[in-house]
Amino acid sequence: MNRVTAIVLALVIALGLQPIQRAAAEAAVESGRFSDTKGHWAEPTINRLVDQGILDGYPDGTFRPDEPVSADQFLKILLLSFTEKHPNGERSWKSSFLNSLSLSNQNLLRQDYRGFSFAPSTIGYWAKPYIDLAADLHLIEPSEIPDFKQKLNREQVAELLYYTLKETEYLEDADYSRKLASSIGDLRSASDRQMKFVAESFAKGIMEGYPNGYFGIGVAVTRAESLTIAERLTDKNKRIATAASAAGQYAVVVPTKDGGYKRLLFPNELMKTAYTVMENAGKLRGTNYDLTETTLRLFKDADTKAKALSLTNGTSEAHNEASLWLEPKYNTYGITLRVEDGALARNREPIKLFVNHIFGYEAAKFDAWFEAMYGKAEKTKPFEEQFATIGNYTVEASSPDNMALVFSIVPKAN
Repeated sequence: MNRVTAIVLALVIALGLQPIQRAAAEAAVESGRFSDTKGHWAEPTINRLVDQGILDGYPDGTFRPDEPVSADQFLKILLLSFTEKHPNGERSWKSSFLNSLSLSNQNLLRQDYRGFSFAPSTIGYWAKPYIDLAADLHLIEPSEIPDFKQKLNREQVAELLYYTLKETEYLEDADYSRKLASSIGDLRSASDRQMKFVAESFAKGIMEGYPNGYFGIGVAVTRAESLTIAERLTDKNKRIATAASAAGQYAVVVPTKDGGYKRLLFPNELMKTAYTVMENAGKLRGTNYDLTETTLRLFKDADTKAKALSLTNGTSEAHNEASLWLEPKYNTYGITLRVEDGALARNREPIKLFVNHIFGYEAAKFDAWFEAMYGKAEKTKPFEEQFATIGNYTVEASSPDNMALVFSIVPKAN
């Protein structure tokens, strides 16, 4: 056999094998099985999400579950996990995902991204559509990922989860999450910023530590792990039961200053219920109130409220004349009331509702002391701190700026 004949024969054999290789790969995908996933810990998850078109295998019929995943690949997985695949092969956003978004993000998808194809770009960088969309939805901060081809480590994935949860669900109580994650062996090797992300993913039951008790700070995330994380993110039934999920007895999801939501844990039923009382107290002022996190602000009128809530307004004119507030971390209740004409009269009913909940039968005693302190603040400046014991509480009245009177209410130590 001469050299030319050998080359031609080799080409014929190679070309003849390609359809066989493709058929083997297609058969593997169709059956939901790959040559390297049988018996793998994530095999069921891999099969489910491959069937949904979230991630594909390789032409040789393998899936390579333990290969590291790159940032661009993970973003594709993340976004596609919020979609459903139709029989004709097309995709659309899950209604549950759309409903979880803020109104601005819903409008973004329906207007700016109404023609989004969910497919990689065929011109230029294949992942650009996914990166642009994730950035516009505030799921990522592009400057934090200088190279989207880089392999992601576990704390970087936790960061992506943090911002995704912020836009689609709510964040857990930060102090509680950190306390819960303190059992992770290598948490201290992460930066303070990274700890926040790791603690959130851990508390949510989306990421977990390894059998050795370590989270795996600095360890690359694999393709199999990526699919498991994506499935837990979008299907709460797949999440790992944690102390945070079981701690809902005194938990309330509250709106945050940046327009999102987070879950707060209160120390007891009384304070948890006080949050609902604050909501009802605000309604006694019509629409002239704002409840954000654990502070209810009460405004003189609609114009003052509009100025106070305006992000561009920096003047001292826009202020709330009263506020009811809670400090769960310190088990403290509070009332702040500006010392000015009409402030007490306008806000007496909301304050009374709040006080009645806290003091019960002792509420009348607090009312009398409250009125006396307010009268004193109107006449005496500077106002000196005053203390009283009412029922099971120690109450402090102070006026740090001589413009508003602040009442701090703390349960007495047993």
